[in-house]
Amino acid sequence: MKKSVLSIALALVFGFSATANSPIEKEKKEVNVSESKITWKGYKVTGSHEGTINLKSGHLEMDGNKLTGGEFVVDMTSITNLDMAAGEGKEKLEGHLKSDDFFGVENHPTAKLVITSAESMNKNSYSVKGDLTIKGKTNPVTFVVSIYENKATATLKVDRAKYDVRYGSGSFFDNLGDKAIYDEFDLVVDLAL
Repeated sequence: MKKSVLSIALALVFGFSATANSPIEKEKKEVNVSESKITWKGYKVTGSHEGTINLKSGHLEMDGNKLTGGEFVVDMTSITNLDMAAGEGKEKLEGHLKSDDFFGVENHPTAKLVITSAESMNKNSYSVKGDLTIKGKTNPVTFVVSIYENKATATLKVDRAKYDVRYGSGSFFDNLGDKAIYDEFDLVVDLAL
């Protein structure tokens, strides 16, 4: 009898120790892509253009209430322009953005962002580091993510020259004058979780 009580006690102690030391499973919060929105804005010497692009898939990784990672895939074929009325100019710009001069969507139909680390800044905001892949080229990015219940927002500045998006770039061409397009563009991301 003493032997079985001792065996049960040891099993409980070792079983509890093994459970207590097991890593906690991180929760994946899937993004509702149909309710999420990504807006882009590009700048040139004579003005700017803006539009949207669709999220194909995505999730945030959480440890309790703390952001720890995530991965997002963007549908580059969905680039649209919002500041021009429907017609030849709008379609021409959208086609040009999809061409090899810009994002080459025929060969690179998706872009990807992988969150590699997230450091808490306060209750709802994180300083995030990640790897952004556009046109098959991957570069590190840093940005702030804010999470409120079932929504997350972020604003990124992206240097297109790092991704071999050359058209009208002063980083690749001289004497562009007022035809120059600035290398940095903005992405404003609103995620529904």
